[in-house]
Amino acid sequence: MFNLVRKSALNTLSKRLPLLPKKPQSLLKASLAGPLAIGVGGVLFGLYFFDARSAIHEYLVCPAIRLTTSAEDGHKLGILCLKYGLSPRLYKDIDDEVLKVSVFGKELSNPVGIAAGLDKDGEAMDGLYNTGFSYVEIGSITPEPQPGNPKPRFFRIPKDESVINRYGFNSSGHWNVLARLRKRFDSFVKDYQKSGQPPPNNAFRPGKLLGINLGKNKTGDEVEDYVKGIQRLGPYADVLVINVSSPNTPGLRDLQAGSKLTSLLERVVSERDKVNSALDNKSKAPVLVKIAPDLTEEEIKDIATSAKNARIDGIVVSNTTISRPTTYVSPNDPILQESGGLSGRPLKPLSLKALRYLRKYTKDSNLVLVGCGGIASGKDAIDFAKAGATFVELYTAFAYRGPSLPYKIKQEITQELKKEGKTWMQIVGEDDP
Repeated sequence: MFNLVRKSALNTLSKRLPLLPKKPQSLLKASLAGPLAIGVGGVLFGLYFFDARSAIHEYLVCPAIRLTTSAEDGHKLGILCLKYGLSPRLYKDIDDEVLKVSVFGKELSNPVGIAAGLDKDGEAMDGLYNTGFSYVEIGSITPEPQPGNPKPRFFRIPKDESVINRYGFNSSGHWNVLARLRKRFDSFVKDYQKSGQPPPNNAFRPGKLLGINLGKNKTGDEVEDYVKGIQRLGPYADVLVINVSSPNTPGLRDLQAGSKLTSLLERVVSERDKVNSALDNKSKAPVLVKIAPDLTEEEIKDIATSAKNARIDGIVVSNTTISRPTTYVSPNDPILQESGGLSGRPLKPLSLKALRYLRKYTKDSNLVLVGCGGIASGKDAIDFAKAGATFVELYTAFAYRGPSLPYKIKQEITQELKKEGKTWMQIVGEDDP
């Protein structure tokens, strides 16, 4: 009897013994589940956060930055993120065929560029390309470093997605930017040498171009400052832009007038030809001039004549406006009393009007027109194309909406073009009478 009881007890115990280790295993699983879930969630959030298609930047990150920083500090923060690879990027950045742009004997994969003024010193070029822009224009860059105007000098008007700036060509100067361009050039050339392929352009990316916008020092010479820019920075540019339209440098806009403009542009073209003397005409960096929207039709006609006579390659329309449009949602905002150039949504009607005038007087030439001013959507871009712009640039909308905007605009353009059964190049100048 005792043996039976003993045997029964041992059987019962043996059945229970294997259960003993299960308690620590379940505890181990439970203790790992939390961190694992957090880790997986963190990875997924990271992938989402650093994807330029993500809406989190437009609806959360950018508004948070506006709430916690001044306009200028927010600008600096954005450049730092783009510079150090902390900004989102557009993975699998393959543009639809309908977006292709034939310009200056080259090809852009899409018509959406970033205007000068955002990356003033050429610090964030590659970060900007990574968000989906096909054209990046750095500057304005002055020969000597200068601090620009006293702060505060940059103001937001959020309800109208616009800003007023009176930066005054704050620039680190030619030599600092040149050092940056050379370092980038050397890095990319080594990569291309390994592959055995020549670099496609100074953007070092197929279907993309690099523009360099040149300005003058506050006390500089109105011709020689631009000539120095061509000499020093010209070899690193796919496109050279002469800025004679910033409202924040005294006397600069006077250079848009008649014989002054013709003389300046002729000298610039001559210097460009010397710098690129070893290249054929198709390989020389095209020269563009950037003009203001605050011009009469007669003044725009004179600019068109100067551009043709000087044999430049194109015109950017337009810079900021010194006017204060009546289309404001918040017309009583005290910020509107600040001096400086206004950009953003309210600028679009003025820029579009100037572009239409310019198209009227240049469509008999090979001048390329670039649309800029108040562009925030695919529809805006198409409006500029139909008015005569071969490609467009944005800036203020990008600051408000964040890195998802280039992708969003390209998608909107693609959808509309396919609906119309056309390509981008087929709609350029479509509104011509």
